Amino acid sequence: MAAPALKVENLSTEIRLSRATVQPVGNVSLEIGEGETLGLVGESGCGKSMLGLSVLGLLPTGGHVTEGSIKLGDKELVGLPERELRRIRGNDIAMIFQDSLSSLNPTKSIGEQVSEPVRLHRGVSRKEALDRALEVLELVGLPRPRERLSDYPHQLSGGLRQRVMIAIALACEPRVLLADEPTTALDVTIQAQILSVLDDLEQRLGMATLLVTHDMGVVAGRSRRINVMYAGRIVETAPSEELFSSMRHPYTQSLLGSIPRLESDPGRPLLSIPGLPPDLTDPPQGCRFAPRCQFATDQCRAQEPPLSGDSDHKFACWHPVDGPAVAVSASTGTRVSVTREPAPAGPAATVAGPVVQNGAGPLLEVVNAVREYPVTAGTMLKRKVNSVKAVSDVTLQVRAGEAVGLVGESGCGKTSLGKLIVGIEKPDGGQIRIAGEEIFRKRGGELRRARRTVQMMFQDPYGSLDPRMRVRAILREPLQIQGVGSTREQDDRVRGLLSEVGLPLNALERYPHEFSGGQRQRIALARALTLEPRIMVADEPVSALDVSIRSQVLNLMKRLQTERNMASVVISHDLAVVKYLADRIGVMYLGKLVEVGTGDDIYRRPAHPYTEALIKTIPVPDPAVEQAKRGVAIRGELPSPINPPSGCRFRTRCPLAQEICAQVEPPMRRFGQSHQAACHFPLQTPEPELPLAPSGDAAGSASGH
Repeated sequence: MAAPALKVENLSTEIRLSRATVQPVGNVSLEIGEGETLGLVGESGCGKSMLGLSVLGLLPTGGHVTEGSIKLGDKELVGLPERELRRIRGNDIAMIFQDSLSSLNPTKSIGEQVSEPVRLHRGVSRKEALDRALEVLELVGLPRPRERLSDYPHQLSGGLRQRVMIAIALACEPRVLLADEPTTALDVTIQAQILSVLDDLEQRLGMATLLVTHDMGVVAGRSRRINVMYAGRIVETAPSEELFSSMRHPYTQSLLGSIPRLESDPGRPLLSIPGLPPDLTDPPQGCRFAPRCQFATDQCRAQEPPLSGDSDHKFACWHPVDGPAVAVSASTGTRVSVTREPAPAGPAATVAGPVVQNGAGPLLEVVNAVREYPVTAGTMLKRKVNSVKAVSDVTLQVRAGEAVGLVGESGCGKTSLGKLIVGIEKPDGGQIRIAGEEIFRKRGGELRRARRTVQMMFQDPYGSLDPRMRVRAILREPLQIQGVGSTREQDDRVRGLLSEVGLPLNALERYPHEFSGGQRQRIALARALTLEPRIMVADEPVSALDVSIRSQVLNLMKRLQTERNMASVVISHDLAVVKYLADRIGVMYLGKLVEVGTGDDIYRRPAHPYTEALIKTIPVPDPAVEQAKRGVAIRGELPSPINPPSGCRFRTRCPLAQEICAQVEPPMRRFGQSHQAACHFPLQTPEPELPLAPSGDAAGSASGH
């Protein structure tokens, strides 16, 4: 039989730190054949990326391979001189790095960066290398590739930068491609496009691909085989269908059980894995998953289980499970009931018209909100030549105790609308009312006191928390600014918040960089809750977290939402996350709300073609489902918000668009009690329009609508 394209045997890697030694990869074996994709999944910190860097010989300072073999075809890579490794890297084996913005050189144009490996490895002229760069950019589906050659990374969206990263990796047509989290934190639509590009290239070029991810849905339909990694070890390996239907390791079972799905019951907490992966400077004795495993025994804590089983399905566990969890939780920690109260009887809040529920109006009202950012020209005068239409005539209401989700692609205006709600930015038109009052029109101390009502949980907790302040100071700061309580009362409040979000008291004296991503997100949540707001805006609160940490944070957010009876606006590009957290969902496209309804309305009965397309692109942890929808993606790129299309803004990408869509903007129409959508050719039959009331009854009819 022909040798596999890449074969790793008993590989162990160490990184020597100043005071300790870390073994991020221990006794790992895997192989990938030509034209095959092997999935590698696990939480952050489990050694997935370090395995890829070990293969490439790009370990950080102090890192080296201590034992084992890495073969590229018949060529042994371990022990090769650096000069020979340079000839192989980028030529025979290449890597798509996780963060395209930090991996691309900000001082070099796209053309220079894509052509660079061609010039280095092929020895061609600058013109020939640029021609190859143009060819590869076309291959990965970059729009207007010739124009992009002179652009710089900061001028491209996340999805386009990721395509450039793929183009750089493919420039020399490598035999092996290491794709490290190639779609992390991207919109589901862009993610589907990137994965479709990788699928197509694998078939056309016959590459062997190692797909590294923490998203089980991404690997479900794209990998013939999946390896599950935990704390530097491979704990289970099996064909994809068998792993998802008949997993044997409790860690694999817990990873799958912690994924929010569109069909999940929002009234039940998500399964979650307690704790965090172990510190690899001092890993636990025995099975490394034992401290987090509900099935662990003394044998598990004393002896490390070997990777055993049949030739196709191997696992490292003394007490294996038998398939997915059905009714039992993967967590041994105490669970808090998160049963939500049923929605009140009668019409739910809608996008248009005043809302009256049991005699009370909405807590938050966004009325015909408009936000535009000027586009200027000239170095001195900076004259306005156009504007970015971020939010265009959006109307939305939220009741006390209700959670409303906003979904859509990046650039659709979700975050801009969130900033208007919390008063970070002021609308160019329309109104933002809280309890019937426009509080952001106040001034001075009156405005400062009013701002306590609404708080924001930002997307990137590492960027939004001050790195020079300890957690105690971060949480006390809003209490000090608002003059709330004495020093002792503030300290009591801070300690109570830490307990509420599930962090130990010793976290008070630590800095943000000393915490994991999930812990920082908990600190950001505590910071948003410090002043006991009535309204909270959560902007992509779990987009970059592992699935297990994500479920912990989602359960926490839902419990606190219920206990505090807050009004919440949850912003995300993940419809499954929003469906779990929110009572109603608003779908945004290019600054407009195009559909609003309950989770079941949006998921089971979408009326707008854009909503249906979003749902179809969500990765599902089921190989059969993912295989059936391979290649499904919303066509085209998001139009420029500077010059949005006339009429329906989705028409340039809509399969149902007709002439009227370009001429007339579709009005909002009802499709159910709390379901509305703006489409000329909806996927559901709208309800008949109510006849106009006589003039004398108009006011009463509107107030009860």
